[in-house]
Amino acid sequence: MNDEKLQSIGAEAMAFKSQFQSLQLATSNAQGVPEASYAAYVEQDHKFYIYVSELATHCANLRDTGRCSLMFIESEQEAAHLFARKRLVFQCAAQEVSRESEKFEAVMALFFKKFGNFMEVISKLTDFHLIELTPAQGSYVSGFAKAYHLNGQDLMQVTHRNDQGHTAPDKAAQQTLDQLA
Repeated sequence: MNDEKLQSIGAEAMAFKSQFQSLQLATSNAQGVPEASYAAYVEQDHKFYIYVSELATHCANLRDTGRCSLMFIESEQEAAHLFARKRLVFQCAAQEVSRESEKFEAVMALFFKKFGNFMEVISKLTDFHLIELTPAQGSYVSGFAKAYHLNGQDLMQVTHRNDQGHTAPDKAAQQTLDQLA
């Protein structure tokens, strides 16, 4: 696959996330117990920000471990095939943004712009914390045998996971897989 095609896939992956107002989170506690959850988010300078309550398990997990995985996934209704839903996943470092910082004010302004008056209700609650999620690497799946690694600056260095795609045990099954790709 040529560099131009891979660049267009990177651009497609970055555009894909813009259709969502929330992201799915995978965190774990200090003992390694996993937790799946979600949070509303804003994005700035290739970083994601979530404003989460201590009542949510993922808040403590993020603060304690400093890492998570996040995912954007195509809805089941919109997917061409349930087994090949488009998805974008990032491995992230997580750190809390201090309420006293300029960054806190700037990012909260983005939350107000995106989510409106509801932010008036929760912005002053002291059990809520602003968490910055900085992607270190990612992956994008745009269909069958269309899986890519995202690395480098701004995660725009795109490589195919496997140039061979899926393999089937016989010609008929392989033809079906090839048609899905």
